[in-house]
Amino acid sequence: MRAFAMIMLVATPAAAADPVQEGGAILARAAQAAGGSDWINARTLVLEGRAVFYAETGAEPKSRAEDYRMWRVFDPARTAAHGADGKVRILARSKQQTLFTIGYDGETTWSDRGVMPKAEADAYWAANFGFGIIRHAAKPGFKAERVPDDTIGGHPLHMVRLTDPRGAVTLFGIDAKTHAIRTMGFMTPRGWHQRVYDDFVMLEKPRWLQARRVTLYYNGVMANEVFWDKVEVNVPIDPALFSWRP
Repeated sequence: MRAFAMIMLVATPAAAADPVQEGGAILARAAQAAGGSDWINARTLVLEGRAVFYAETGAEPKSRAEDYRMWRVFDPARTAAHGADGKVRILARSKQQTLFTIGYDGETTWSDRGVMPKAEADAYWAANFGFGIIRHAAKPGFKAERVPDDTIGGHPLHMVRLTDPRGAVTLFGIDAKTHAIRTMGFMTPRGWHQRVYDDFVMLEKPRWLQARRVTLYYNGVMANEVFWDKVEVNVPIDPALFSWRP
């Protein structure tokens, strides 16, 4: 009787990919798609367009701004994802009348109602600031981790959880094909905030990928839609624009 030796082939599981290395690589590709060093090191941004605002209940818009503008001076040393940084001014107008305006000059937050108390201002910016931190993701102290993939609007996404040096977390969705930043989300005093970006255009000098449509949600409910028609990067901005004037 012939004896047969039986050889068993045991599949060795592939080594799991490092989610931190993967997350960093995904955000690096997103940075290049967004404009590379021009995008990372941008100094100012001016956006003009229109916006539609919704209430927390009811289907119809509560207001429309035919003239909606934002001015930004970026802080190159930014480390906090969801706090005020640099300088910012937002203005919403309809039929030549101001719906609202809000500004931050680097120290003081103010609106059309006057100077905002610090606690109120901190809560406001914590519910609104978050996208720009991705430009600092490769700096020391930040951690980018890949998490399960997702889709939005039919676009496959690579999802990355970015943690800033203070521990604040922002979730970014990067288009698996184009590497454009299509969504981001983070927890705020108002609940979970998500933004969806679409209708992209690339500026050439400097290189800057701009979403011309931005939709904002809080706790899954649409809060407003913004449609940007004009984009300027690294243009001079009068500092007085950010200062409170009674």
